[in-house]
Amino acid sequence: MDSFKEFVRKNPILINYVKNNEMTWQKFYEIYSLYGEDEEAWKDYLDKDKKEVKEKAKGPTTIQDFLEMAKNMDVKKVQDGITSLQKAIGLFGDLFVNSDNNTQSTYQPRPLYRSFED
Repeated sequence: MDSFKEFVRKNPILINYVKNNEMTWQKFYEIYSLYGEDEEAWKDYLDKDKKEVKEKAKGPTTIQDFLEMAKNMDVKKVQDGITSLQKAIGLFGDLFVNSDNNTQSTYQPRPLYRSFED
């Protein structure tokens, strides 16, 4: 059992399979007890991780990558974000416009030749 734990520590990708409900620890342990650390037995699980790492590190983002990201976006969340951004811009705009209006005084001095009762 300790050797299996050490094998899992060396290959943490196996944890993701269990978290994603693709495999169970029992099945992994059965494979380990039958085949040990034989690369052929673990090829499907360990090589998949290496391929994904290579794909992620393949270089610049392509149009296909942008289309995939667009498919995975939640339109409602994007719309909510845009709406809140518009509200914030409007609020800042109102603050600056009002601050400009406040600096312009509406006070008009009384002409010198007139008294208070005129």
